[in-house]
Amino acid sequence: MLNREDNELLCRVGPGTPMGTLMRQYWLPCAQSSELPKDSRAPLRIRLLGENLVAYRLADGNVGLIQDACPHRGASFYLGRNEGDGIRCIYHGWKFDPTGRCVDLPSEPADSNFVNKVRARAYPTRERGGLIWAYMGTSTVQPSLPDLEANAAPDAMVTQQMMRNCNYMQALEGDIDTLHFAFLHTGHLQPGDAAVAGNFLDVQINHRDAELDVRETEFGTLYGAKRPAGNGMDYWRIAGFMFPFYTLIPPFAVATNRWTRAWVPMDDDHTMFFHMMAPPLGDVPNPEEANVDMRFDKGGETLPDDPGDFYGRARSPYGRENDWGIDRSLIDQRISYTGLPGVHLEDQAVTESMGPIVDRSEEHLGTSDKMIIQTRRRLIRAAKALRDDGVTPPGVDSPSVYRQRSGGILLPEGADWFEASAPFREAFVDHTDDDIRSTLGDTIAAD
Repeated sequence: MLNREDNELLCRVGPGTPMGTLMRQYWLPCAQSSELPKDSRAPLRIRLLGENLVAYRLADGNVGLIQDACPHRGASFYLGRNEGDGIRCIYHGWKFDPTGRCVDLPSEPADSNFVNKVRARAYPTRERGGLIWAYMGTSTVQPSLPDLEANAAPDAMVTQQMMRNCNYMQALEGDIDTLHFAFLHTGHLQPGDAAVAGNFLDVQINHRDAELDVRETEFGTLYGAKRPAGNGMDYWRIAGFMFPFYTLIPPFAVATNRWTRAWVPMDDDHTMFFHMMAPPLGDVPNPEEANVDMRFDKGGETLPDDPGDFYGRARSPYGRENDWGIDRSLIDQRISYTGLPGVHLEDQAVTESMGPIVDRSEEHLGTSDKMIIQTRRRLIRAAKALRDDGVTPPGVDSPSVYRQRSGGILLPEGADWFEASAPFREAFVDHTDDDIRSTLGDTIAAD
């Protein structure tokens, strides 16, 4: 558990907060490129780290990002005129360029120099892998974008965007909690239900607990969860956290998996989730989700965007107001452990059900929570080091530390999983099909 002071530090991300200041050291994914089409001048409302912002596509293809309120009288820039090289407030015609510099004050005398004294808060942007990134820090030397394979590879894409009505940390923690998979997602399955004996699904059904080992790394934290696989082998499920809010999740073989998730704080109580991926390498099936019936999964559904609302993008039709679509007949039919219609909604429901910000001083954590505990400590320690001593957080000045993969690997009993998996966890490396199969074996990898 955390004391209330540390929980507040961990969760609050607005301007001037320790964690908000830490987040502002990094480039932040804030929207999909497709949300600002090249042929449209319509702006986009963005809520990011407790600030209301407006993004707009410039004539040269770049993206401007500016505070929503005009510095003159506070009228919304969402109502503004995108003039291709800047945005003009419709109230009195004040125009601002993408850097926030005022370039035209048509209501002022021609000989006035007042235009040189007015600035709006604006942030640099970049685009890569289908995402628009914003830098909200104060450094005049901007860091590099992180070397995330799921975003930087030539075939990288964004496959899902979803808003969560809760703090970023409790949403993120679902991704680094490996033991819940055996209950929340597959608790209705019994030994023998897996179509292939010995694959990951079969292994975790027979061993719902796991031996958990957590390591601190230069990019964040990494866990290995061990289950016996028989014949003198162990199956290790490896996943991690990367500063400031990325998760590495474990489907597929560790040598092939190129998935990363970003849990971007909109504010203290809302999170925008982006699933980034490059297609898995090789012709090796997903050992985690094979044989899991996903036909009823409604977790990817979103409501139509509401451009008039800073919380109007990528909203789920399911939430507290309709109990996240729970259908307890699915439990009776042994289709689902939870009655919730899909894996994504199961994750959403349990994290949102905790409330906007969970009171972690009331928790009772066990040995299976080692990854959660260590990741919280790492984040809190980094935020305090930045606040108290000006220590640059991990990854800001070293984009290459993000060159990581996660996934499953089959290793001999007694092997050091961290060392043995290291060559396969390195991103932007191609492996032969034989190398890939050697990490999971024919049984674990079978579909």
